Amino acid sequence: MSRLLIFGLGYTAGVLAARLRGEGWQVTGTTRDGRDGTLRFGDRDAVLAEMAAATHILSSVPPVDDVDPVLVAYGSVIARSRAWIGYLSSTGVYGDAGGAWVDETAPIAGRRPARNAADRDWLAIGARVFRLPGIYGSGRSPLDRALDGRAHRVDLPGQVFSRAHVDDIAAGVIAGFDGPAGAYNLADDFPCSQNLVAEHAAMLLGIAPPPLVAVDDLSPMGRGFYAENRRVANGKARRVLGWTPLYPDYRAGLRALSAMTSPTPASAAPAPASADQR
Repeated sequence: MSRLLIFGLGYTAGVLAARLRGEGWQVTGTTRDGRDGTLRFGDRDAVLAEMAAATHILSSVPPVDDVDPVLVAYGSVIARSRAWIGYLSSTGVYGDAGGAWVDETAPIAGRRPARNAADRDWLAIGARVFRLPGIYGSGRSPLDRALDGRAHRVDLPGQVFSRAHVDDIAAGVIAGFDGPAGAYNLADDFPCSQNLVAEHAAMLLGIAPPPLVAVDDLSPMGRGFYAENRRVANGKARRVLGWTPLYPDYRAGLRALSAMTSPTPASAAPAPASADQR
């Protein structure tokens, strides 16, 4: 039986786990507190026993306090394991590209040194490193943010981002089970402004577009997010892994999610037609 151990059973890893369990896999995950039937990350004996039985090991744990906690606690064991090894990284390792396209050959120059180091360290032990852009999916999408009043647009012409539907990320990781070690970008085909996405979500819901705010009005984290501008290429994952996103752009992804989203609030104002309805 194929057996996957996931360090950090969060949102994206949870979607992957559910899909694999549906295909007959045995999947075990860790969390810091061992909630919901997961292993407690610090229960070393239990984790080591699961690692010894695993055919596949995946980490979705980001650096904490400037170190990768999984590599610190279990890295030497993982490096010696015969299991398939994977790591969910971030396209943030590329840093700001001024809106240009980046692929896996681009230098690692992100603004978070610990994330850059973790990406390199997982590659060094033979992992498949999946670099992820903005992630959206059921329960965590522009539709949800629009409905609960958290959505906004930012007055920053020329800014673009890449994103990926969480189901496509899960499919990319699964495709990586048969692929060689190395880095892979899992992004959709259509990098674009966050404003277009927010406006399209509002249109699908039949509500007014969210307010436009200045960059200076954002939180420090938000300003840091908007300080980077890049388009993420997915050609390597397509060529090497045979991966193709089911949702090649935000329109396809939001259209599918809108069928599962709560009805439009009765008090919502009608939205004008989006300028970008391709």
